[in-house]
Amino acid sequence: MGSRILCAITLVTLVIANVLAQGQRGQAPPPAPVQAGQAGQGGQGGARGQAPQTARAAAPMDLTGYWVSIVTEDWRFRMITAPKGDFASIPTNPAGVQAGQQWDPAKDEAAGEQCKSYGAAAIMRVPGRIRLNWENDTTLKVETDAGQQTRLFRFGESQPPAEPSTWQGNSVASWEVSGGRRGGPPTGGSLKVVTTGLRPGYLRKNGYPYSEKTTVTEYYDRTNEPNGDTWLIITTIVNDPVYLAQEFVTSTHFKKQADGNGWNPQPCSAK
Repeated sequence: MGSRILCAITLVTLVIANVLAQGQRGQAPPPAPVQAGQAGQGGQGGARGQAPQTARAAAPMDLTGYWVSIVTEDWRFRMITAPKGDFASIPTNPAGVQAGQQWDPAKDEAAGEQCKSYGAAAIMRVPGRIRLNWENDTTLKVETDAGQQTRLFRFGESQPPAEPSTWQGNSVASWEVSGGRRGGPPTGGSLKVVTTGLRPGYLRKNGYPYSEKTTVTEYYDRTNEPNGDTWLIITTIVNDPVYLAQEFVTSTHFKKQADGNGWNPQPCSAK
């Protein structure tokens, strides 16, 4: 009698287990856990199935606003006009020196070329204030009060060369982001700008030249200091196979301003 009851209980248990197993086989497996950075929108491409972010939306830092140059180096070249032939720290070559010795500011003024030292290869070294704002979602505009110049940094596909060549040329921009997990927003980065299509000009006001074959590569970095100051550091690399023995590299510093107080547009000066 006891053995029959034990057998019956065992049989019922096996039947129940079998029914439960069959029910589970038809179910979908539980969802895998979401990894950090997979959910939501991330990076310049955005989430899968969504349109890519615009350059403005993808910016890893805010460069807009007013900035004033702080001259802590090359004072004698930037704050005053150096004498003819004083080309210290420029990687000159014989052709450049020969052309630089012909510098005549009065002749430049008479020819309407008083902006030759305000081109893209030199303008960020000219003391003064700059104003950055977005012209549209893919174009960052830079204005200078010194020389009243306007630069347009276009993101995306390379634009055709400016025709004719201009002082500010054709600038193609891109974000170089850093930090952040895969798919997550960046935690920092730089703005890279490559400029070609330049009208020949001067690297400094005293006449050292750069040619129409010049390429200017710039990196814009923003830093926030513990005392509350915000700085813009621009690293400029000038390559000119005609008048430079090697690339000419400078680092220029700007301090963020609360507003446009002090903005003072002035025309180009040849002297």
